Amino acid sequence: MSTDLNELHALVAALKADQQAQKDKAKRDAWTKYVSLSMICLAVLAAIATQRGAGYSSATMKQLNEATFNQAEASDQWAFYQAKGIKQSIYELERERATNGSTVLEPKVVAGFTAKVDRYENEKKEIMKAAKTIEARRDVARGLATYSSDCGREMGLATTFFQIAIALGGVCLVVKKRWLWYASLGIGAIAALQMLKVLLLS
Repeated sequence: MSTDLNELHALVAALKADQQAQKDKAKRDAWTKYVSLSMICLAVLAAIATQRGAGYSSATMKQLNEATFNQAEASDQWAFYQAKGIKQSIYELERERATNGSTVLEPKVVAGFTAKVDRYENEKKEIMKAAKTIEARRDVARGLATYSSDCGREMGLATTFFQIAIALGGVCLVVKKRWLWYASLGIGAIAALQMLKVLLLS
């Protein structure tokens, strides 16, 4: 009977020691739940950075398309300008030939040539003004495309830092090394600052 009682005491003591060891282990590893929570926060920020980066890419493409359209329209205007210049040159030659040639034409005919030359000169000025306006819009669109591209590249850098931070946090959970968690938080903070910088500048 005393042997059974001693075995029972030993079993109870072993159970208590095992229970205490489990409590101690849970207490030692309690910080890992904060690692998990920080990884969730970093993942959410990474998703936001990725979405914003995609928005910058879309804006870049839209502005490049706008610049291309404006360039084509400006080219059309300059071609129209050249056509008017050719017509003006023809009437200038006709006028010159009419006044310097062996057969002098009536002043009314020469005045008609002069009127056409003047008309084409005025039309050329209007066309040039329109072409330069369109080129200015093209240049603005190119500038906006460059700016959006730069913002997208900077946001991509933030996304990369977030991914590195999340990977370090995952490794930290496997090997249970706190310094990896701190490194993960540090890189995550750098990524958050990078993202904030881009958002404030855009």
